[in-house]
Amino acid sequence: MIDSTRETRAYLVGGGIASLAAAAFLIRDGDVPGTNIHVLEELPLAGGSLDGHGAAERGYVTRGGRMLEEEAYTCLWNLLETIPSLDDPDITVRQEILDFNQEWPTDAKARLIDRDHRVLDASQLGLDTRDRIELARLLALPESVIGARRIDDFFSEHFFATNFWAMWRTTFAFQNWHSAIELKRYLLRFVQEFPRIHTLSGVRRTRLNQYDSIVRPLTRWLVERGVRFEHGVRVTDVDFTENDGIRRARRLHLVRDGRPGSIELAESDLTLITLGSMTADAAFGGDDTVPELVRDKRDGGWALWETLSRKAPGLGRPAVFNGNIAEAAWESFTLTMRSPALLKRIEEFSGNAPGTGALMTFKDSPWLMSIVVPRPPHFDGQPEDVFTLWGYGLFIDTPGEHTGKAMAGSTGREVLDELLGQLGFDDIADEVRATTTVTTVMMPYITSQFARRDVSDRPLVIPHGARNFAFLGQYVEIPEDVVFTVEYSVRGAMHAVYRLLGLDEPVPPVHHALLDPKTAFQALRTAFG
Repeated sequence: MIDSTRETRAYLVGGGIASLAAAAFLIRDGDVPGTNIHVLEELPLAGGSLDGHGAAERGYVTRGGRMLEEEAYTCLWNLLETIPSLDDPDITVRQEILDFNQEWPTDAKARLIDRDHRVLDASQLGLDTRDRIELARLLALPESVIGARRIDDFFSEHFFATNFWAMWRTTFAFQNWHSAIELKRYLLRFVQEFPRIHTLSGVRRTRLNQYDSIVRPLTRWLVERGVRFEHGVRVTDVDFTENDGIRRARRLHLVRDGRPGSIELAESDLTLITLGSMTADAAFGGDDTVPELVRDKRDGGWALWETLSRKAPGLGRPAVFNGNIAEAAWESFTLTMRSPALLKRIEEFSGNAPGTGALMTFKDSPWLMSIVVPRPPHFDGQPEDVFTLWGYGLFIDTPGEHTGKAMAGSTGREVLDELLGQLGFDDIADEVRATTTVTTVMMPYITSQFARRDVSDRPLVIPHGARNFAFLGQYVEIPEDVVFTVEYSVRGAMHAVYRLLGLDEPVPPVHHALLDPKTAFQALRTAFG
């Protein structure tokens, strides 16, 4: 606990949403001067995995498209309620999101599409009695009993062929071999989505991509309060001291613009360290190039955690999460279209205007391809006659139905051809090809946080005995909460700041939909009725 926060200096390692949120909580709730807060980031931009960039001429790209949710994202909404939006200082980011979703509510009418280009009745989940028993068993088992077992250890083949699994896995990017504990947490955390999983009407989207709608306004708010963003800085190690079970971080070792250096931490200083990266070593491809699947950890996104984990017990085991690229990787793509032909045809086919349809999944696609058509503009400054579409494939090593090539070995044009084939839009294919730029992104660790794990493989946000340091990001342990969400990173940041500063403010509890009788009844009736 810090006696007086006015003299506290805070060093935030990493510039992702977890560090940005922590900086905001230090200022807003902890009374730490912004000028005392340093964000140490190797990359030239803050935001981490919440990216979005490009231009109409060369093409736009986002690596991911994370969906937000009203009930479960309590810490994120708490943060964004105090951050002015990008364009209007009188409207918060939270209010902008509410207004946008009220104007363009999500109501997917073509959630699943089969190999014959038919829209399936996705309200028919397809669960039989055995599937329901298997679901109930997983939900009833404690995590200590589930352990490091896979999802497919708990379900029969029939379950994996259901509409329910096709929608659930593509909404949240689960593979059959992922952690059964993480699936259980998701089922409990988002049980309110059961009755609306086929429409995704519970989804909340930002007006622009999440970099423009969340990262930029948050970063601007921090800079206006004096927070110091130091780019070109890689933290390589942390020195700790331990006396009578109390551990303190005393020194940060770093490389700044290629030169080694260090930062000495005073008694009242804090450091909050982001561990690992789900977008580490992401590689980009274009119309005529294939993105490389990087396997040798080139960008250093895992190096600090690997170094720290060898220094003391309780700091986690990064090899559990970065040691199996074959089980963690998938590929996304962004289309930049200078003709409305494809979007108009998708609107006619799906019955959804752009921005209202959420995911469209091609259930029989060998790549298990899904796409999202955002409401234009999706990027700040995007011209009115330019349109975008985002998609991804979960199965990157299976030959495509229309190209005969694996997604991992396909150029952007070949990814576009596979998409047009899945849609059955041969009559407009030439126009679409001639007016579209495709950017692909291969991400070797994108679902690594779902890896099968034991309880000690992820460190606590504040490890036992820690007094002036905490860990942030997707690879820390927050009981009951779910990784691969913006909420997880923000919740961890709030927990770290409040605990380290000894603030008498509660972190909003993890949402438990089953505690609400009406929600529980509707969800259970959908799944088990």
